[in-house]
Amino acid sequence: MSAGPLALVGDGEWSEQCTFDADLLADSGGREVTVLLTAQAYEQPELARSRAVAHFDRLGAKVTVVDALDRRGACDEEQAARVRHARFVYLASGSAMHLLSVLKQTPLWDAIVAANADGAVVAAAGSSATVLCADMVDPRGGGFGVGLGLVRGLSLIPRYEQWSTEKSRRTIQMAPKGLVLAGVPASSALVRGRDGRWSAAGADGLRLFRDGHPLELAELDR
Repeated sequence: MSAGPLALVGDGEWSEQCTFDADLLADSGGREVTVLLTAQAYEQPELARSRAVAHFDRLGAKVTVVDALDRRGACDEEQAARVRHARFVYLASGSAMHLLSVLKQTPLWDAIVAANADGAVVAAAGSSATVLCADMVDPRGGGFGVGLGLVRGLSLIPRYEQWSTEKSRRTIQMAPKGLVLAGVPASSALVRGRDGRWSAAGADGLRLFRDGHPLELAELDR
Protein backbone atom coordinates (compact mmCIF):
# COMPACT_ATOMS: atom_id res chain seq x y z
CA MET A 1 0.00 0.00 0.00
CA SER A 2 1.28 3.47 -0.89
CA ALA A 3 1.68 6.20 1.69
CA GLY A 4 -1.31 8.44 2.22
CA PRO A 5 -1.50 12.09 1.21
CA LEU A 6 0.44 14.59 3.30
CA ALA A 7 -0.70 18.23 3.49
CA LEU A 8 1.59 20.96 4.83
CA VAL A 9 -0.73 23.89 5.50
CA GLY A 10 0.70 27.41 5.81
CA ASP A 11 -1.63 28.29 8.72
CA GLY A 12 -5.19 29.52 9.12
CA GLU A 13 -6.48 25.97 9.13
CA TRP A 14 -10.19 25.17 9.21
CA SER A 15 -11.22 28.38 7.50
CA GLU A 16 -13.57 28.67 4.54
CA GLN A 17 -10.56 29.44 2.36
CA CYS A 18 -9.14 25.94 3.03
CA THR A 19 -11.16 24.37 0.22
CA PHE A 20 -8.56 21.60 -0.13
CA ASP A 21 -9.85 19.98 3.08
CA ALA A 22 -12.83 18.64 1.14
CA ASP A 23 -10.47 16.89 -1.26
CA LEU A 24 -8.36 15.50 1.59
CA LEU A 25 -11.49 14.19 3.30
CA ALA A 26 -12.68 12.52 0.11
CA ASP A 27 -9.25 10.98 -0.42
CA SER A 28 -9.34 9.54 3.12
CA GLY A 29 -12.37 7.46 2.17
CA GLY A 30 -14.10 8.26 5.46
CA ARG A 31 -16.25 10.84 7.21
CA GLU A 32 -14.19 11.31 10.37
CA VAL A 33 -11.17 13.50 11.13
CA THR A 34 -8.89 12.77 14.08
CA VAL A 35 -7.55 16.08 15.41
CA LEU A 36 -4.48 16.62 17.58
CA LEU A 37 -4.52 19.90 19.51
CA THR A 38 -1.10 19.28 21.07
CA ALA A 39 0.50 22.45 19.71
CA GLN A 40 -2.42 24.46 21.13
CA ALA A 41 -1.88 23.22 24.70
CA TYR A 42 -0.87 26.62 26.07
CA GLU A 43 -2.94 28.69 23.69
CA GLN A 44 -6.66 28.09 23.07
CA PRO A 45 -7.26 24.36 22.55
CA GLU A 46 -11.02 24.57 23.16
CA LEU A 47 -11.41 27.38 20.63
CA ALA A 48 -9.37 25.39 18.11
CA ARG A 49 -11.55 22.36 18.80
CA SER A 50 -14.72 24.36 18.14
CA ARG A 51 -13.31 25.66 14.86
CA ALA A 52 -12.37 22.17 13.73
CA VAL A 53 -15.79 20.76 14.60
CA ALA A 54 -17.63 23.59 12.80
CA HIS A 55 -15.38 23.39 9.74
CA PHE A 56 -15.65 19.68 9.18
CA ASP A 57 -19.34 19.66 10.06
CA ARG A 58 -19.83 21.87 6.99
CA LEU A 59 -18.03 19.17 5.01
CA GLY A 60 -20.21 16.42 6.46
CA ALA A 61 -17.54 14.93 8.71
CA LYS A 62 -17.22 14.21 12.41
CA VAL A 63 -14.23 15.41 14.44
CA THR A 64 -12.62 13.23 17.11
CA VAL A 65 -10.06 14.97 19.33
CA VAL A 66 -7.16 12.98 20.75
CA ASP A 67 -6.33 13.90 24.35
CA ALA A 68 -2.60 14.43 23.97
CA LEU A 69 -1.65 17.88 25.20
CA ASP A 70 1.44 16.57 27.01
CA ARG A 71 3.89 13.64 27.08
CA ARG A 72 1.55 11.59 29.23
CA GLY A 73 -1.14 11.76 26.58
CA ALA A 74 1.34 11.03 23.79
CA CYS A 75 2.50 7.90 25.63
CA ASP A 76 -1.04 6.61 26.20
CA GLU A 77 -1.37 3.42 24.16
CA GLU A 78 -5.15 3.78 23.82
CA GLN A 79 -4.81 7.25 22.31
CA ALA A 80 -2.07 6.02 20.00
CA ALA A 81 -4.27 3.13 18.83
CA ARG A 82 -7.04 5.57 17.89
CA VAL A 83 -4.61 7.51 15.72
CA ARG A 84 -3.10 4.35 14.26
CA HIS A 85 -6.50 3.32 12.89
CA ALA A 86 -7.59 6.79 11.76
CA ARG A 87 -7.96 7.59 8.07
CA PHE A 88 -7.45 11.36 8.38
CA VAL A 89 -5.18 12.88 11.06
CA TYR A 90 -4.91 16.66 11.40
CA LEU A 91 -2.37 18.44 13.64
CA ALA A 92 -3.44 21.95 14.64
CA SER A 93 -1.07 24.90 14.44
CA GLY A 94 0.47 26.38 17.57
CA SER A 95 3.77 25.96 19.38
CA ALA A 96 6.28 24.03 17.30
CA MET A 97 8.62 23.48 20.22
CA HIS A 98 5.87 22.11 22.46
CA LEU A 99 4.63 19.78 19.73
CA LEU A 100 8.15 18.52 19.10
CA SER A 101 8.87 17.88 22.78
CA VAL A 102 5.56 16.07 23.29
CA LEU A 103 5.62 13.82 20.22
CA LYS A 104 9.28 12.89 19.94
CA GLN A 105 9.87 9.16 20.53
CA THR A 106 6.34 8.38 21.67
CA PRO A 107 3.72 5.78 20.71
CA LEU A 108 1.54 8.60 19.38
CA TRP A 109 4.18 9.75 16.92
CA ASP A 110 4.82 6.16 15.85
CA ALA A 111 1.06 5.81 15.26
CA ILE A 112 0.98 8.91 13.03
CA VAL A 113 3.87 7.60 10.93
CA ALA A 114 2.35 4.12 10.67
CA ALA A 115 -1.10 5.43 9.76
CA ASN A 116 0.32 7.59 6.95
CA ALA A 117 2.43 4.69 5.69
CA ASP A 118 -0.73 2.59 5.49
CA GLY A 119 -2.58 5.19 3.45
CA ALA A 120 -4.12 7.60 5.95
CA VAL A 121 -4.21 11.31 5.18
CA VAL A 122 -2.02 13.43 7.46
CA ALA A 123 -2.27 17.22 7.55
CA ALA A 124 -0.42 19.69 9.75
CA ALA A 125 -0.78 23.45 9.90
CA GLY A 126 1.50 26.39 10.58
CA SER A 127 4.47 25.75 12.83
CA SER A 128 3.22 22.21 13.42
CA ALA A 129 3.85 21.47 9.75
CA THR A 130 7.50 22.42 10.18
CA VAL A 131 7.84 19.85 12.98
CA LEU A 132 7.03 17.05 10.54
CA CYS A 133 10.15 17.93 8.52
CA ALA A 134 13.59 16.49 9.24
CA ASP A 135 15.02 20.02 8.80
CA MET A 136 12.69 22.22 10.81
CA VAL A 137 12.52 25.97 10.38
CA ASP A 138 12.54 27.56 13.82
CA PRO A 139 9.78 30.21 13.70
CA ARG A 140 11.42 32.22 16.47
CA GLY A 141 14.51 33.19 14.49
CA GLY A 142 14.24 31.59 11.10
CA GLY A 143 17.14 29.20 11.61
CA PHE A 144 17.03 25.42 11.37
CA GLY A 145 16.65 22.67 13.92
CA VAL A 146 15.94 18.93 13.91
CA GLY A 147 12.31 17.93 13.40
CA LEU A 148 10.55 14.57 13.47
CA GLY A 149 11.50 13.50 9.94
CA LEU A 150 8.25 12.43 8.30
CA VAL A 151 9.26 14.76 5.45
CA ARG A 152 12.83 14.70 4.16
CA GLY A 153 14.53 16.93 1.64
CA LEU A 154 11.94 19.66 2.12
CA SER A 155 11.06 22.18 4.81
CA LEU A 156 8.73 25.14 4.95
CA ILE A 157 8.21 28.66 6.16
CA PRO A 158 4.60 28.84 7.41
CA ARG A 159 2.61 32.08 7.04
CA TYR A 160 5.14 33.07 4.40
CA GLU A 161 3.22 36.24 3.49
CA GLN A 162 3.84 37.55 7.02
CA TRP A 163 7.63 37.10 6.99
CA SER A 164 9.74 40.16 6.29
CA THR A 165 11.95 40.18 3.22
CA GLU A 166 15.03 40.25 5.45
CA LYS A 167 13.95 37.29 7.58
CA SER A 168 12.96 35.25 4.53
CA ARG A 169 16.27 35.97 2.82
CA ARG A 170 18.20 34.93 5.93
CA THR A 171 16.33 31.64 6.23
CA ILE A 172 16.75 30.87 2.53
CA GLN A 173 20.50 31.52 2.81
CA MET A 174 20.83 29.33 5.92
CA ALA A 175 19.02 26.35 4.40
CA PRO A 176 21.20 23.20 4.15
CA LYS A 177 22.55 22.50 0.69
CA GLY A 178 20.04 20.71 -1.54
CA LEU A 179 17.10 21.29 0.81
CA VAL A 180 13.91 22.55 -0.83
CA LEU A 181 12.41 25.38 1.19
CA ALA A 182 8.73 26.14 0.66
CA GLY A 183 7.20 29.47 1.63
CA VAL A 184 3.57 28.51 2.27
CA PRO A 185 1.01 31.27 2.92
CA ALA A 186 -1.94 30.89 5.27
CA SER A 187 -5.01 29.10 3.85
CA SER A 188 -2.82 27.28 1.35
CA ALA A 189 -1.07 23.95 1.35
CA LEU A 190 1.69 21.96 -0.26
CA VAL A 191 0.24 18.48 -0.77
CA ARG A 192 2.04 15.23 -1.51
CA GLY A 193 -0.38 12.85 -3.20
CA ARG A 194 -0.55 9.08 -3.09
CA ASP A 195 1.65 8.99 -6.18
CA GLY A 196 4.38 10.91 -4.32
CA ARG A 197 3.99 14.02 -6.44
CA TRP A 198 3.63 17.47 -4.89
CA SER A 199 0.95 20.02 -5.75
CA ALA A 200 -0.19 23.41 -4.47
CA ALA A 201 -3.68 23.96 -3.07
CA GLY A 202 -5.67 26.89 -1.69
CA ALA A 203 -4.52 30.49 -1.74
CA ASP A 204 -1.88 31.69 -4.21
CA GLY A 205 1.58 32.77 -3.16
CA LEU A 206 3.50 29.50 -2.68
CA ARG A 207 7.25 30.01 -3.24
CA LEU A 208 9.95 27.36 -3.52
CA PHE A 209 13.71 27.73 -3.18
CA ARG A 210 16.75 25.47 -3.34
CA ASP A 211 20.32 26.55 -2.70
CA GLY A 212 19.17 30.17 -2.60
CA HIS A 213 17.44 30.10 -5.98
CA PRO A 214 13.73 30.04 -6.94
CA LEU A 215 12.36 26.63 -7.86
CA GLU A 216 9.34 25.68 -9.94
CA LEU A 217 6.78 23.31 -8.39
CA ALA A 218 7.25 20.82 -11.23
CA GLU A 219 10.93 20.50 -10.28
CA LEU A 220 10.01 19.02 -6.89
CA ASP A 221 9.17 15.71 -8.56
CA ARG A 222 12.39 15.42 -10.54
